[in-house]
Amino acid sequence: MNISARTGVGASRLSAAVIICAFADDRWELTLNAVRSVIEQDEPPDEVLLVVDHNPQLAQRLMRSLSGVRVLESEEEPGLSGARNTGLDHTSCEIIAFLDDDAIADTGWLKSLRAVYQNEPTVVGVGGAVLPVWPEVKPRWFPGEFGWTLGCSYDGQPTQRHDVRNLLGSNMSARRSDEIALPRFSHGLGHVGRRPLGCEETQFFIELARAMPGGHIVYEPNITVRHTVHLQRTKVRYFIRRCWSEGLSKAVVAKTVGSGDALSIERTYVRTTLVAGIARRVHHAIRDRNLDDLAQAAAIVVGLVVTTCGYLAGVSRRHGRSEAR
Repeated sequence: MNISARTGVGASRLSAAVIICAFADDRWELTLNAVRSVIEQDEPPDEVLLVVDHNPQLAQRLMRSLSGVRVLESEEEPGLSGARNTGLDHTSCEIIAFLDDDAIADTGWLKSLRAVYQNEPTVVGVGGAVLPVWPEVKPRWFPGEFGWTLGCSYDGQPTQRHDVRNLLGSNMSARRSDEIALPRFSHGLGHVGRRPLGCEETQFFIELARAMPGGHIVYEPNITVRHTVHLQRTKVRYFIRRCWSEGLSKAVVAKTVGSGDALSIERTYVRTTLVAGIARRVHHAIRDRNLDDLAQAAAIVVGLVVTTCGYLAGVSRRHGRSEAR
């Protein structure tokens, strides 16, 4: 298969690069679809960088199959953070957009991202909604409030354009300029192979906003990508592992940027979104004798408890290491 990128973005437009990170041979077709969705944009990027995370055979295969796309091997330690940092090091474009290797961008995705930056100089980050593509159907027990465990949008996010603390990794972008030094993605966070850590985007965007006083990050739900939900991620076991890992990751971010910024959104999310979600489902379960609602209420409780325990475990480990020194 040969894919050629189109170029020719006008000089008056901000230059844009799209970084896609890949690691798994079994995502071959998904990766090609992700690349195709980028190069067939209404306004194609100046550069497409496909960074392969420590899989030389996959990198060589992609190099042979793709033209007009820069296939790079990660130059940092294994993990999504290192692959993203490699992409950042190999482009000087003014807009850096990120797309997962198992996601597909809508045709107007990059044009819409670019328009926000073009019209608003104080915007340092732009992203949008990540819509799940289920392998069959959505599990009946799964609560929409926990879409983030799948890397997708979740109930409780803004439904209209809104300034936010951070963006979802599969649909995010950042501005680079002489005035803004882009931060690095932390190696202590983010997916490493199939290990479901997270929060590297949280830390990245907190540090990016701090680098430009008055700069803000925009979430626009009408800018969309579609994200494949792999079958194993629909299992209760994965849900619990992902919640635990999120708690651990939040503890790392809290140590780095302070708990105020690290947990600012989460406190509101728990008080409003999760509490309301539990109450609503319990009411419906009693009124309608609907076991699905009861299962989802239980899943919210489990997810909250496991995430909290993961965070406390992460804080405890951090204190343990400090005392050991």
